[in-house]
Amino acid sequence: MKPTVAPFPAARLRRTRVSPAIRSLVRENSLSTDDMIWPVFVRDGEGVEEPVASMPGVVRRSVDKIAEAAAEAQALGIPVICLFPYTDPALKTEDCAEAWNPDNLTNRAIRAIKAAAPEIAIMTDVALDPYNINGHDGFVVDGEIINDETVEALVKMTLAQAEAGADIIGPSDMMDGRIGAMRSGLEQAGHRNVSILSYSAKYASGFYGPFRDAVGASGALKGDKKTYQMDPANSDEALRLIERDLNEGADMVMIKPGLPYLDICRRVKDGFGVPTFAYQVSGEYAMIQAAAQNGWIDGEKVMMESLMAFKRAGCNGVLTYFAPAAARLLNG
Repeated sequence: MKPTVAPFPAARLRRTRVSPAIRSLVRENSLSTDDMIWPVFVRDGEGVEEPVASMPGVVRRSVDKIAEAAAEAQALGIPVICLFPYTDPALKTEDCAEAWNPDNLTNRAIRAIKAAAPEIAIMTDVALDPYNINGHDGFVVDGEIINDETVEALVKMTLAQAEAGADIIGPSDMMDGRIGAMRSGLEQAGHRNVSILSYSAKYASGFYGPFRDAVGASGALKGDKKTYQMDPANSDEALRLIERDLNEGADMVMIKPGLPYLDICRRVKDGFGVPTFAYQVSGEYAMIQAAAQNGWIDGEKVMMESLMAFKRAGCNGVLTYFAPAAARLLNG
């Protein structure tokens, strides 16, 4: 339905902007702590909080510090924390066996969080790149990232995380058929209530650089990821990927990166009406932080404006490194 507007002065559209109270009354979208998932980086050691140079304000935490961060998130009202491991290079191999080790960094962190902050939900990352000596999300054979054998490994990784206590599995690998295989594996193993939030439309983006620094993958990656991540020029393809993942058993879907792909978020939400998320990735975060530190923008204002953009585009929530800072502002 096309909106109609009376002629001026019967319609003065500024009337609904005249005061904070009236602006609040007619506001179309709202942002709360319930809308945020906080991505955090875990590393070996004890009592460690190691800054990530390319992500001002972000640190790699040892497992004990991850547990403390989860307790902080729970107190702030952030409902979900998402784990990404900074794996010791000595544990990175071609067979990626550390990925499904029950005592790897991610699985130890899951158990620690469950003990420290039982009310918070834990999301994990499922992809081989933190454990792969080649830096890729899948096995590499003769220069090719092979699909089916990778999916078998991802299922083992998924089950290890579910058994450690993960609430939400986040497959970020972009292999074909992995959602159906993971869902089948979870059902057969009795993990019927574990959700899958699929990175369904993950683009081969230049915005991931600081993240790769944070997980120690920058130097390891050989080649690029264009044979399995999406072409930034494509939009219709994203809808096919979303439909496929939903048909295979995904409970929620994600678009990554976030702000450069708000058009995809809107198309997905309008087209499927399912729980839809975006990842405000490391490059987006780093740009806002760098500009704020240089005094070029108001960092808090732009942070909140950027998060509201995801809600306006139809997202149910967003993975963002700003989660604690935004939650503190929202909580007053």
